[in-house]
Amino acid sequence: MTMVCYRPEGLEQLEAQTNFTKRELQVLYRGFKNECPSGAVNEETFKQIYAQFFPHGDASMYAHYLFHAFDTTQTGSVKFEDFVTALSILLRGTVHEKLRWTFNLYDINKDGYINKEEMMDIVKAIYDMMGKYTYPVLKEDTPRQHVDVFFQKMDKNKDGIVTLDEFLESCQEDDNIMRSLQLFQNVM
Repeated sequence: MTMVCYRPEGLEQLEAQTNFTKRELQVLYRGFKNECPSGAVNEETFKQIYAQFFPHGDASMYAHYLFHAFDTTQTGSVKFEDFVTALSILLRGTVHEKLRWTFNLYDINKDGYINKEEMMDIVKAIYDMMGKYTYPVLKEDTPRQHVDVFFQKMDKNKDGIVTLDEFLESCQEDDNIMRSLQLFQNVM
């Protein structure tokens, strides 16, 4: 049985397209190839890798949403370029790039806005991922409360959906969100 291996485009091209140096890309590629010897990762493997970071919870649904945000070409696999492009945005992108990427993650059906059902799915996936050992212990209606607060803050025109513009504006007005976007600025 032969394994089809995928090789990324030249590192120079990735260096031009991302906020990483050639050396950083080499380190990232070694780590990626170590976890994904074929050079690409499917959703099941992605879920298994991601689950290792959340041993007390069930990260499968959140990993599903994350995988689809990384798989921008909708091929069913995440190649090194997909991975490093997203990582570049999340770690070193502008505020606008990070917020746009996050909006895309939350817009599960890719229709250009976030509705309450999508946000509920994301929030439940985050709670499942964190596990039963969170403190304080979460009540059954806590996800719904978080979704309601999200929509009170983000849905500026109260039409029941959050557009990209509403999301960008609301996030940029929130000091906590803006601080959290800076957390990983100097990673790597």
